[in-house]
Formats: sequence, structure tokens, C-alpha cells
Amino acid sequence: MKLWIGLGNPGTKYAGNRHNIGFMALDRIAEDQGAPWRSKFQGQLAEVRFGSEKIWLLKPGTFMNLSGQSVGEAMRFHKLTPDDVTVFHDELDLAPGRLKLKQGGGHAGHNGLRSIHQHIGADYARVRLGIGHPGHKDRVAGYVLSDFAKAEGEMLDDLLRGILDGAAKLAAGDGGGFMNAVAQRTAPARSSKSGASDKTGKAPSPGTANTPPPAPSAKPDTPPEDAKDDETLSPLQRLAARFR
Repeated sequence: MKLWIGLGNPGTKYAGNRHNIGFMALDRIAEDQGAPWRSKFQGQLAEVRFGSEKIWLLKPGTFMNLSGQSVGEAMRFHKLTPDDVTVFHDELDLAPGRLKLKQGGGHAGHNGLRSIHQHIGADYARVRLGIGHPGHKDRVAGYVLSDFAKAEGEMLDDLLRGILDGAAKLAAGDGGGFMNAVAQRTAPARSSKSGASDKTGKAPSPGTANTPPPAPSAKPDTPPEDAKDDETLSPLQRLAARFR
């Protein structure tokens, strides 16, 4: 049995916020499995299965700064250790759409992680979901509590689909397989056509595909043979042409 935590703030006011991407990830998993949410452990709880592995999904309803209360209560009830816990949370230090899996470590100022540290320690896994940085620390609070832009919709959907694709791998403890599944959604391999061979059967050299050969360098002051008497030439060019 494992416990997956999605961090966010409860209520429709915050539903589309960047800070709520952890909620979004768990909602996608529960929806895919048709798992209903119910109130428990000061939050919303759902049960899903991947093969023989049972996973409890928990969205703390205590607001971000007190997330650890809900997590600690659920852990104690199910007699779990921090090694059984994985937290899905927004990450300012990753570009939007990027994902990294990390085991243990600091909270880097994230208030949800800070609260969890206080209640269960630091030895739990984190799925860091990139939302990008607004550029200055004074803008962070407003940025994380703002909704994803419409232009980010496709990026966000790809990331959430990737998490769903790799969820079974994560449940089985295959972190590498999980991240690969996400990467195939968020950074799919280029079409084989892009690296197609030319007629000689050799692949084009890097940076040379579809690049026309350079034009021959111009030779100023050297007129073409059939233009010796061209009136558009300078006197010097016409004189030079007579002696070619």
C-alpha cells in the first residue's frame, strides 16, 4: 500500500491555479480509474489499483500551509512510513511541462512541503511538476496563485497525460520508467522522416539537411566574356575585357 499526495488549495477559486497542479495530477488518475472521492483525513481520499498495488490518493483540504496535518493523519491510520509516500507538487525551478522525480531532500521554501516536513520528516518521494518562475521572488506569490494561461493548456494536458501513462510504473517503484513515460508525452521523439537518408543512402550531416550549396563567390571587376562592350560596365572593366 502506498500513499500519493497531491498538493493544492481546496475550493473552485483555486482550482485552475499553478499551485494546484498536484491536485490536477491526482484528479486525472482518479478520473481514469473511475475512483470516487470521499472526505477523510481532513481532505479528499480515493483508492486506485495498478495491478496488485493499492494506492491511496489524498488531496489535503487544510490549505497548502497546513498540508502536513492531513498527510500525517493518513500515514498514522494506515501505519505507513515516509518511504510509502509520494507528493505531487508544483516546482518553480523547472520549466513548465517538465517533471522530475526526487527522493528526500529539502523543501526549498515550498509551504506545502515545509508543513509535510514538520509532520513526517523529509524522507518521502516528490514528483516535481514544473510551472516555471515569474522572474523575481516578489512576484512568486501572485504567480503560483494565478491560473495557467490558455496558451499553456496543451502543455499542461500533455504533462497530465504523461503522468497517467506512467502511473503504473511509479506504483511498481520504477521511477525511470515513470519519467520515460512522461517524457514520451511531453517531448516525443522526432519523426524518422526528419533524419531520412539522401539518395546516396547516407544520412545528412548535422546542420546540413535541406541546406542549398553556397553560391560561388562574386569576382568584382571581372566582366563576363559576352559583355565586353556592355555599356553598363565601367571604362576600366571594358578595357580589361579587351585584353582577356
